[in-house]
Amino acid sequence: MSQTSLFNLMPERRIWKVGELTEKIRDLLGGAFRDITVEGEVSNFKAATSGHLYFTLKDAHAQIRCVCFRDQARALKFRPEDGLLVTVRGSIGVYEPRGEYQIYVTNIEPVGLGALQLAFEQLKKRLEAEGLFAADRKKALPILPRRIGVVTSPTGAAIRDILRVLKRRFPNVHLLLFPVKVQGEGAAKEIAHALNYFNQTKAVDVLIVARGGGSLEDLWAFNEEIVARAIAASEIPVITGIGHEIDFTIADFVADLRAPTPSAAAEIVVRSRMEFERHIAEDQRRIVQRMRYLISQWRHRARDLETHRGFRQIEILMRRRRQQVDELSSSLAVVVRMRLALARQQVTRAGAQISSFDLRSRAVVLRRRIEQRQEALRAALERVVTRKRKMFSGAQVRFAALDLRARVGKLRRAVEQRSAELRVRADRLLAAKRRMLQAAALKLDERSPLLILDRGYAIAYDASGKVLRSPDQVSLGDEISVRVARGQLDAIVRSKKKST
Repeated sequence: MSQTSLFNLMPERRIWKVGELTEKIRDLLGGAFRDITVEGEVSNFKAATSGHLYFTLKDAHAQIRCVCFRDQARALKFRPEDGLLVTVRGSIGVYEPRGEYQIYVTNIEPVGLGALQLAFEQLKKRLEAEGLFAADRKKALPILPRRIGVVTSPTGAAIRDILRVLKRRFPNVHLLLFPVKVQGEGAAKEIAHALNYFNQTKAVDVLIVARGGGSLEDLWAFNEEIVARAIAASEIPVITGIGHEIDFTIADFVADLRAPTPSAAAEIVVRSRMEFERHIAEDQRRIVQRMRYLISQWRHRARDLETHRGFRQIEILMRRRRQQVDELSSSLAVVVRMRLALARQQVTRAGAQISSFDLRSRAVVLRRRIEQRQEALRAALERVVTRKRKMFSGAQVRFAALDLRARVGKLRRAVEQRSAELRVRADRLLAAKRRMLQAAALKLDERSPLLILDRGYAIAYDASGKVLRSPDQVSLGDEISVRVARGQLDAIVRSKKKST
């Protein structure tokens, strides 16, 4: 037998193409590892804008890429993060463009801490960082609500407990029930819808979100973010009475007040008649004490004003003017008496002279003189009285000018006018600053790199997020991301070429 025939008896070696070999490996791995569970530590976690999750699962000896598509990621109760020890369930497949095998994940569970508890802690931490648990955003409860809104199941024990407490403590209160599911699929959306409904209609003064006790899974609807956001956005005060005293939910932290049970929530929102009477009596006592204090304070203030130097000075001036008037009146009386005495003396002398003259003619002359003197005296007396009255009126006008109340009112009006001018200046200054801020914002927008992207340019980043300026920064096969005006593209380096 020749050597050629010997070679023909040997089997022919098959030459595989890369794509064919990759498909074969994919089929072999997919058939052998259809449903597997793998434990490892999450690293290089990345959530794509499409909703898919990409990460690496590793241990001390090896690592494997994993991908969880959007539909499966939506069902996760928690969000994976780097360094978290988890078990993933899925199947092995091959990503042909890179020739890499990876796990197509259908479910993820944390090792040790349960998925629901981990999701609870993650959401609690995030909402607390946003300030939704802050005490300063809590709204005060109305003292006597006219209408109470209740968000709970119409057939549960919670509504029965609430009705029993309200009937016992305040039977005249109005209650509006919005029936919802309190567990299971769609329960969180129904609870959030009920809260939004009450805030839109403004039909109640306070809201009670209640449910009976249960496990963490049973109470999970009240740990959903949509419910927490609805409570935080509520303009109506919200009281939660969920589960038992040891049960805490995200809704409890966001609510304006947490009650340990539904019954306790009803007792908090409506006080008993005796409590109201006691509250009214206490308010009445406080008002009486306050009025007594104010009256005493104003009495002391009036006494201080009476003893004030300004009022004492006015009183001293008034006394002085009265004394001056009395002295002037006395002086006037003395002058009048002297004039009358002089007139009597003249009349006496005239009477003595009458005897030696014609009585009738002399009487006529004397009568005329007396009448003239009387007229002169009357005119002088009127002039003196008029002058004294003018002096007294002038003193009264000067006293009125010393009125402290008028001066205080004038000063108050001046202060109010000055305050108004300052407010106008402040408004003008704020308007000028606002226009400067708008101009600066316009300049900043004009210099924004995003405008350059809108003209068709793009920015490339390597896997670590650094901006690429030269082909030497990457190698063939490296993953890069390209930022464009309307989003981001993921790409792989196939070739490199430097610009000349």
